[in-house]
Amino acid sequence: CLWRVAGEPEVDVENPFVDVPADAFYYTAVLWAYENGITTGIDDTHFNPYGDCNRAQVITFLWRAEGEPTSGAEVTFPDVPANAFYYNAVAWAVENGITTGLDNGTFGPLEICNRAQVVTFLYRADND
Repeated sequence: CLWRVAGEPEVDVENPFVDVPADAFYYTAVLWAYENGITTGIDDTHFNPYGDCNRAQVITFLWRAEGEPTSGAEVTFPDVPANAFYYNAVAWAVENGITTGLDNGTFGPLEICNRAQVVTFLYRADND
């Protein structure tokens, strides 16, 4: 999705992931995300293309795609600790109206990010 928003650019990086075959429909998108620091995979040689993404991961992908901008927003979600890898990404997303959290007042970082949430985050990030 991010690769398409970026205009489907070509890549110039060697594939480090043994689970991303060259004939996969997502091949160029994954390598673009890797080349641009949006993802590092789940380890040095695996991307896990059919694994689920949680809300913290999706927001972090979006934040990295924007160049990891700083934010002055305070994160008030009780389930987003200040030392979490996604803290700055959530602060940026809140400040830019990309997320308001869940109805129960939490962010839900470990909840699976469903397709509706992903496209909503993308839409809001692309229109902030």
